[in-house]
Amino acid sequence: MQWGDIRKLAVVIGMALCLPVVASSGALAAKTKAKAKGPTPAKLLFGHKKLAAPLVPQAIGFYSRGCLAGGVQLPATGPAWQAMRLKRNRNWAHPELINIVKQLAVGARKYDGWNGLLVGDMTQPRGGPMLTGHASHQVGLDADIWLREMPKRTLSHKMRDTFQPISMLKNQLSVNPKRFTDKHIALIKRAASFPQVQRIGVNRAIKRALCQRVKGDRRWLAKIRPWGGHHYHMHIRLRCPKGSTNCKGQS
Repeated sequence: MQWGDIRKLAVVIGMALCLPVVASSGALAAKTKAKAKGPTPAKLLFGHKKLAAPLVPQAIGFYSRGCLAGGVQLPATGPAWQAMRLKRNRNWAHPELINIVKQLAVGARKYDGWNGLLVGDMTQPRGGPMLTGHASHQVGLDADIWLREMPKRTLSHKMRDTFQPISMLKNQLSVNPKRFTDKHIALIKRAASFPQVQRIGVNRAIKRALCQRVKGDRRWLAKIRPWGGHHYHMHIRLRCPKGSTNCKGQS
């Protein structure tokens, strides 16, 4: 058996650990099989799990093909953040990402003039493919941080499902200077300062604005990558954490 085959087998075994009761998923699996006359789609098995797998924390597989064991839930409301779209139940992640999001929010409030951060999707309780939306965010190492400042009031859970983000763009190649300010640059730089953060995805117009406006030490800009969309949030991605032996990192 080749090393590549061994690695794939390890990921499959890891995903089985994230869903220890896949074979007996009860009414959901039976109903889905009856309708589809085939195996239950993985996104249904993962998407309907309400709690994390009670295991040692591990990111298993690749960011867009894997799962999460021992996930931790970000509190819906913290001293410097509010989690959004709570109905999706995607405010879960590897403990390392949870800690970084908390530190980022507190630091942005203390040093960068932000009221606090609005935290979008991280992952599901056990990671894996999602019912809707993201292809990535499957191993608990990705987080969407909105570029709209947190209001000074605490939003109700109902409001968090309708409260809208704000695009930073003026057009496809330029940011709106009234919206994308020095505070946003400071926030992105702070996120890039964590050694665990491998890359940060933003719209190409935001990357262009950073390259034009950042002076002095510009080495951190290497972590900032132009990704399609991402005009109203930044996408933080961590390196594979220690102990996650079946995590496949990004080149």
